[in-house]
Amino acid sequence: MALRIDYSHSLRPFDAHVELTVAAGETLALVGPSGAGKTTTLRVVAGLLRPDRGMVAVDGETWLDTSAGLERPAEQRRVGYLFQEYALFPHLDVAANVGFGAPRGASIDELLERFRIGALARARVRELSGGERQRVALARALARRPATLLLDEPLSALDAHTKTTVRGELHELLRELGLPTIVVTHDFEDAAALADRVGVIVGGRIVQQGPAAGLVAEPRDAFVASLTGASLLPGVARAAPDGLTEVVLDGGGSAWSTDAATGRVGVAIHAWEVALARETPDDSSLNHFRGAITSVVPLGNRARVRVGDLVAEISSASLDRLALQEGDVVVASFKATAARLVPLA
Repeated sequence: MALRIDYSHSLRPFDAHVELTVAAGETLALVGPSGAGKTTTLRVVAGLLRPDRGMVAVDGETWLDTSAGLERPAEQRRVGYLFQEYALFPHLDVAANVGFGAPRGASIDELLERFRIGALARARVRELSGGERQRVALARALARRPATLLLDEPLSALDAHTKTTVRGELHELLRELGLPTIVVTHDFEDAAALADRVGVIVGGRIVQQGPAAGLVAEPRDAFVASLTGASLLPGVARAAPDGLTEVVLDGGGSAWSTDAATGRVGVAIHAWEVALARETPDDSSLNHFRGAITSVVPLGNRARVRVGDLVAEISSASLDRLALQEGDVVVASFKATAARLVPLA
């Protein structure tokens, strides 16, 4: 039951063109900045937007083919759509919200129990927590017995504590459903946790897609590198001995990488690749940058420490052992094999 999408549409700042196939049981996350065309893709699939040119088909059933003059209206498309902020009806109770899009005569009791909201059947939306509202919205989306599921920023309305729990629940649910699913989010961490494949969309185009780990390991450009959480050091690359590339950094000094490149590049470094020490270590790392700590952010048993343009993620034990605090001068080090080079305009 694959979902196939191929459309072009003129938007105010750019012309969008997206071509995607989402397999049965696969979750694809579309990630990108606001206004990049993420929600436009959902609207085209759902029949809420007619593109200038396009085709949408699910399991061989065509919902849209502009070249043939075919356009199935939204109410006739088997789409489960979870809107941002959930778009629940405040004047209806939970049971009525879930049953709103269900086929005539369908029972919603199973869905209420499946999402652990059976006891809330007569509750109003204003009485629900953020996590409960999301479960009601998901149950309503599935009440339509959809052939595909579309989720628009499904976690953005949740506080940080609730988000962690609900994200795990949603991941398990998507695997269980086995539907071709598209998740739209601006948060790469959410995309990595929920999706089998991540598509980065910028200016209405998919600039890179693949497993989240692949995007982290081999970003194609500076935007993808930054999106995945890497620090970016701009400079000019040139070939160096021993199969290395030297990058003369705009901010002074040089960085070394095993990636081959010439010209303007960004050196992309992820926080877990950066080690901190009071003095320059005698180890295999070729890159050492001395600077003052500008921020220390504890995160459970870890801490994120910013040194100049670099961010290091170290254990709380290392933070305590080194007695690091803002203003301290330290050496941030990383290996040449950890430095990814991405082209800069």
